[in-house]
Amino acid sequence: MSKAAATATDRSDPLTIPTHVAIIMDGNGRWAAARGLPRAEGHRRGVEALRRVVRAANEIGIQYLTIFSFSSENWTRPATEIGDLFGLLRRFIRNDLASLHRDGVCVRVIGEREGLDRDLCAMLDEAQELTRNNTKLNLVVAFNYGSRQEIANAAQRLAREVAEGKRDPATIDVETLGRYLDAPDIPDPDLIIRTSGEQRLSNFLMWQAAYSELVFVPIHWPDFDKAALEGAIAEYARRERRFGGLAAKTGS
Repeated sequence: MSKAAATATDRSDPLTIPTHVAIIMDGNGRWAAARGLPRAEGHRRGVEALRRVVRAANEIGIQYLTIFSFSSENWTRPATEIGDLFGLLRRFIRNDLASLHRDGVCVRVIGEREGLDRDLCAMLDEAQELTRNNTKLNLVVAFNYGSRQEIANAAQRLAREVAEGKRDPATIDVETLGRYLDAPDIPDPDLIIRTSGEQRLSNFLMWQAAYSELVFVPIHWPDFDKAALEGAIAEYARRERRFGGLAAKTGS
């Protein structure tokens, strides 16, 4: 697990920057309802917030940014809303992929591909292939993702290896199972932010979040911006992280 942090050098009051920030982008629908607007407008404004936050993360030196863009549980939503969400993802890739690539962002996608349209899968693959050699911000998109299913998939792969005689069950430990998750090369998140005031993980990175700091902010996702991101990071920087032992400042 990553405990490393980089310190911003372009500020008079430098923040301790976590290596990996993960965000549960919550509250698009409530943002729209509070303004008498359709939910689709809330999702559209949520995409604008995503653009702001990706740009801000790149500017302040975050190395990994994971966003929870579509949960495997979101399939229970009305078909029209799911269609709107998928349409926004398609437009985001078409309109923003070139600028992400130009800014050195490496796009990674985790989650299930089953049930997704072929053209959407092709677009996700294109985004990863085009940006795979970029070395600045790693943007990890959790799409059609559920942490329980991710862990179950890892367990199934290990079980098949045992059944085929390729693995001794005694060799399966925490580190082994972790290597069978969707993106084992990505460090665990130092900080997980959830917007809109809800205080739960909602099946997001539950294995990887074992030692993450959790920050819950009351504002809805469409209003989230660089200042809100820096505020959450400042809260992270004030905490002492013990990891089951003696206290350690996040910047140490």
